[in-house]
This record gives sequence, structure tokens and C-alpha cells, in this order.
Amino acid sequence: MRPTHLTGESAEYVSAREELRQAEIELMRHREGVADLRRRLPLGPVVDDYVFEEGPADLQAGDVPAQTVRLGELFTRPGRDLVVYHLMYGKKQTEPCPMCTMWCDGFNGVAHHVAQNVDLVIVAATGLPALRAHARDRKWTNLRLLSAGSSTFKYDLGSEDAEGNQDSTVSVFTRGDSGSVHHFYSAHPRMSDDIDQRGIDLLSPVWHILDLTRRGRDNWLAALSY
Repeated sequence: MRPTHLTGESAEYVSAREELRQAEIELMRHREGVADLRRRLPLGPVVDDYVFEEGPADLQAGDVPAQTVRLGELFTRPGRDLVVYHLMYGKKQTEPCPMCTMWCDGFNGVAHHVAQNVDLVIVAATGLPALRAHARDRKWTNLRLLSAGSSTFKYDLGSEDAEGNQDSTVSVFTRGDSGSVHHFYSAHPRMSDDIDQRGIDLLSPVWHILDLTRRGRDNWLAALSY
């Protein structure tokens, strides 16, 4: 560990900080072990070649969506996986989810880095004009945005229930040897009956910055404006 050069650190502080450092090392090793378990998952089932709506950034209400695109066409090159973030917006979710919006704000900043290795898209249940309007408001210029429209994509992947209530989810798809698209992995905020809203925390640095402080996360929640 690189030591600080501050004067006045007590022996109690130095001892506690070393204990914390060892715990951080173990956490890193455990996290990498979990990532390895994820990578070694067998291929999931072949999925439908779902159809999405996609259009230009300046799409307005009343415009006809420019085109449709299928799930299999979202893979831009061979040998790449596809990561889909399910944005909670549409149907019963009449306003964009502030937490999902915070996630996507972060994705927009790193999308050009992610694109070197995998394909990343954002899918919402709302119509494409409303989705594009929200993207313009947030200045999302680096994200590929799709509307699931009337497809069952979000329902099948567990980010929408039969009544149209939305949930945030991240899903990963990959291609098999035959070229068919397989579901590989999905994660939801709810990890179990007693662990809610923590399942995809690793997708946003905001929580980890807050966790560095004495107060930690406290009861803070994201908002669309401050």
C-alpha cells in the first residue's frame, strides 16, 4: 500500500486502515472470482429475434420511426457480445426512472470505451419519440436507443410484468457457433426477498464514490433534476 504522508495519524488509525486495506483486497479477489463464475456460465437458450424501433436523434412526436432493427442485427461485428440496459420508461412507467437515467448518464460518458469490446444498447418500452426527447434533454449523444414497441422483449427478460410495470435490468446476449442469439446473463436490482435495489450497483460509479465517505449512501436517491 502506498502510505499517506499526513502527520498526526494515530496508531489506532493506522491499524484500522490496514485492516480495511486487507478487507479491500479480499473484496477485489472475491469480486473477480464472481466475474469468473459469470464468464463460465453455459450458453442460455436461443431467444427470439425481437424487433425494435430505432430513429434519428431529432425524432419528434408524430414522426414515423425511421426503421426497425432485429436483436440479431445489434451485433455489429463477429465475436462481440451484446449488453442491453432496460430503461424503466413506458407503459405503467409514465415518466423516465431517475435511477435508470443516472445509470444511462454514466453509460453515455463511457460508451465509446465500451464499444471497443462489446455492443451496448438502451431499450425502453416507451414510444421512440418520447425516448428520443428524454435523450435530448439528458444530452445522450453516444448511446444507441431502441423502443421495444409492442414486442414481448422486456416481458420475456423480466423487466416488465403483465400489467406493464417496468423494472431496471441488464441483459447480455451472445452468439452460438451456428450464429443463433443466446441469452447469456441478466441481473435485476432485486437480488432476493430481503435484498432490494442492490443487484446492479456495479453499473454506476455514483454509489462507490458515496461509499468512500463517512456518511456513505445514507438515504440518497437520484432525481431527474436537482
